[in-house]
Amino acid sequence: MTNQVVFTHKDLVEKSKLGDRKTQYKLYSLYVNAMFNVCVRMVKSKEDAEDILQESFVDAFKNLNSFRYESTFGSWLKRIVINKSINHLKLKRVPLVAMDDYDDWIPEQQEEEINEEYLNVDTIKTAIKQLPEGYQTIINLYLIEGYDHVEIGEILGISTSTSKSQYHRAKKKLIALMN
Repeated sequence: MTNQVVFTHKDLVEKSKLGDRKTQYKLYSLYVNAMFNVCVRMVKSKEDAEDILQESFVDAFKNLNSFRYESTFGSWLKRIVINKSINHLKLKRVPLVAMDDYDDWIPEQQEEEINEEYLNVDTIKTAIKQLPEGYQTIINLYLIEGYDHVEIGEILGISTSTSKSQYHRAKKKLIALMN
C-alpha cells in the first residue's frame, strides 16, 4: 500500500515558482499563522518568532524550485521553519540536549499516573514551559510537531537513542510537574 500525498495547493506552488507575487502572497496567507505557532513554540519569543518566520518564507520562496512534491508544501515549509528556529536557538547558545550528564537530576521513580481531573491544555502548556529548554525542544518536536526520533536526531544532530532517552526523561519530568 502506498501513501499518496494530496497536493491541495499545487497550482499556487507552481505559479509561485514562476515568481507570481500575488500567488506567493496567497500561499503565505494560507500558512503564516500555523508556521508562526511553530516558531513561537520553538523559540518562546514573539519577536524572534516573527523574524524567523519572515526569514523562513523568504528562503522558501527563494528555493521553491527545489520543492519536488515528495511531501506536502506545508510539511516542506514547516521543516524550514523548524530548522531556522533550531539554528536561532543554537546561535543564542541555548543548550538543546545538554541533560546527558545529569542522569540523577530526575529521581528514578515508577511510572506515575496522572490525575486526569487536572489534565487540560493549560496545565500541559504550563508544565511544558517549566521544563528545561532541551526537554521542551524534544517534547515540542515529538509530541506537538509529530516528528519521530530518527527525524529529531537528524534535525538536532544527535543520535536516535539520545532523542529517545531525552524524550523519556522529558516525559517523566513533565508527569512529575503535572502531579
